[in-house]
Amino acid sequence: MALSRREMISMMGGGAVYAAQNAPVPVTRQLHTELSPKWIRVRFGGEVIADSRRALIMLGRGTPAYYFPKEDVRMDRLTPTSYRTQNETLGEASWYIVKAGPKVAENAAWSYSTEDLRGYVGFTWDKMDGWYEEGEEVFVHPHDPYHRIDVLLSTRPVKVVVGDMTVAESQRPVILFETNFPARYYLPKDDVRLDLVRPSDTITRCPYKGEARYYSVAIGDKMFKDVIWYYRYPTTEASKIANHLAFYTEQTDATFVDAKELAKPQRGQRG
Repeated sequence: MALSRREMISMMGGGAVYAAQNAPVPVTRQLHTELSPKWIRVRFGGEVIADSRRALIMLGRGTPAYYFPKEDVRMDRLTPTSYRTQNETLGEASWYIVKAGPKVAENAAWSYSTEDLRGYVGFTWDKMDGWYEEGEEVFVHPHDPYHRIDVLLSTRPVKVVVGDMTVAESQRPVILFETNFPARYYLPKDDVRLDLVRPSDTITRCPYKGEARYYSVAIGDKMFKDVIWYYRYPTTEASKIANHLAFYTEQTDATFVDAKELAKPQRGQRG
């Protein structure tokens, strides 16, 4: 199958590490499905169109994806189309229009004829109105059962230099460790040069940490756009980073932890 939108959604992760040799090595998993122990629901057009306690979760390539037994899907809200796509592993996918209430989403659900997924339906994540794991709404993509975050208080000294100016120094960072991503260092606002900080309209979401907002840093007549991000209301698991500021190491002149300069992680690995 041509890459679906669920496979194109980038996972949002962490950032900086001491040196390249300390960067985490991504774990490549074989594409497979598991029975999810969670109660999963999908809302669209004011209705629950999928409601299952026996959904499958597909793991191992791109972002996770849920598949629902057709018996747990409002199939009367799905209309088959002639659209077909091909996946080298899963075979041919047949697509559906989803109609519920006043809303219509073209090619927003699909099913495979392959043995493991025969009789199951998947939905395009961002074409649906809401996804729920148990009683909580989840964003961006399903929670991967093998992905975790650890948020730890630390006394390591951290210094951040932007535009040849020290813009943050702290000995009380909150360090966020995330599966397959380098660590990120969240600093109290009191330890950051807030006179150099400018608000940004940028907003991103992470399924594990919540909604991130951004700041730019102004040094003289140069603006370092979106070099800082923070979570005003993070998820319960990441509550310790609330309103702490993390610097996008890729856009700083240098970031030091324990007086050692961090290697710059790959661009795009924000957290």
